[in-house]
Amino acid sequence: MDQNQVQQMSALFAGMGMIFLLIAFAVAVFVIFLFWRIFSKAGMPGPLALILLLGPPGMLIVACILAFAEWKVVPVPALAYVPPAYPPAPNVQG
Repeated sequence: MDQNQVQQMSALFAGMGMIFLLIAFAVAVFVIFLFWRIFSKAGMPGPLALILLLGPPGMLIVACILAFAEWKVVPVPALAYVPPAYPPAPNVQG
């Protein structure tokens, strides 16, 4: 390989590396956004999602927080919707 080919290959790998880093950064930001929303909907502070920046230990910590914490959400009523009776009851006026 001559020097020109070495420079071209190194430029190619540098460009590919930058593209890979940008995609990885975008995915990391999206995952933090998703966990921020999960924490908020669970009634916990959203910035807890930033623990994910610690890498694999952060993922384990976030999983433990979500698994063992008490979620402060309003439970859904058992009968949220009762369909109307069929056939409709007769209108009795007295």
